[in-house]
Amino acid sequence: MSRYWLVTLFRKLALMVMALGIAPIALAQDAGAAPSVERIVNRANMVSYFQGRDGRARVAMTITDRQGRTRSRELTILRRDGPETDAIEGSAYRGEQKYYVYFRRPADVSQMTLLVWKHQDRDDDRWLYLPALDLVKRIAASDKRTSFVGSDFFYEDISGRSIDDDSHELIETTDNYYVVRNKPRRPGEVEFAYYDVYIHKQSFLPVRTEYVDDSGNLYRRYTALAVEKVQGYPTVVKARMENLRSGGTTELTYSGIDYDLGLPEDVFSERYLRRAPKEYLQ
Repeated sequence: MSRYWLVTLFRKLALMVMALGIAPIALAQDAGAAPSVERIVNRANMVSYFQGRDGRARVAMTITDRQGRTRSRELTILRRDGPETDAIEGSAYRGEQKYYVYFRRPADVSQMTLLVWKHQDRDDDRWLYLPALDLVKRIAASDKRTSFVGSDFFYEDISGRSIDDDSHELIETTDNYYVVRNKPRRPGEVEFAYYDVYIHKQSFLPVRTEYVDDSGNLYRRYTALAVEKVQGYPTVVKARMENLRSGGTTELTYSGIDYDLGLPEDVFSERYLRRAPKEYLQ
């Protein structure tokens, strides 16, 4: 991919976010100085995963292989933050979260459900309900970086990787982006050597992530393709993951996005894996 294309994409994303009317986020710092990498990473984590106390979105997934053949998935994602989630230095949120992912189409995955309990101090808990077998399967921590229902996204991509799992270094600051390099604290548990995240300086949305392997090869790339302001929150409404080894790509298009719905906690329990809470999935 040419550097011209990359620069053009970033400029378009910058103009898109600026058009939303998002004012620069205030961080305690000297005028003209970049915030610390910790503050950048914390803020980006909050904007990516903690906006509002809960949220809902319908997702259209299109998986395309090297030959151009496509498969589609339709699903709904519910998210709820735990009551203990609190602010860090007024610029980021961390704490327990729960995710409920319900598949609608096609028929071979219809009514399949993924439940995630995201923790800060230990591995996340994940369960997958397979309706064809009427089976609830526990997803091991070692499987979190495997394909999510045959797509180019991983299970960990859906609910997010804990920022404590990596060390962080600010390697570049451009007119529009902070570029942060993240290296795993436990390299034996992941397939990457590091990944670089391009974080928009005004919205703090990560708009691009590039994964590099132990041989120094870029093998996986995430790109935010479209951003909108939803209920005052800057929100990615279209995104793409590319597997540069297989030649496959997966695009996600989000619709019906809502924040602060007041979702009850019991929706995110094992009892609803087999019995979907239809009233909250509309």
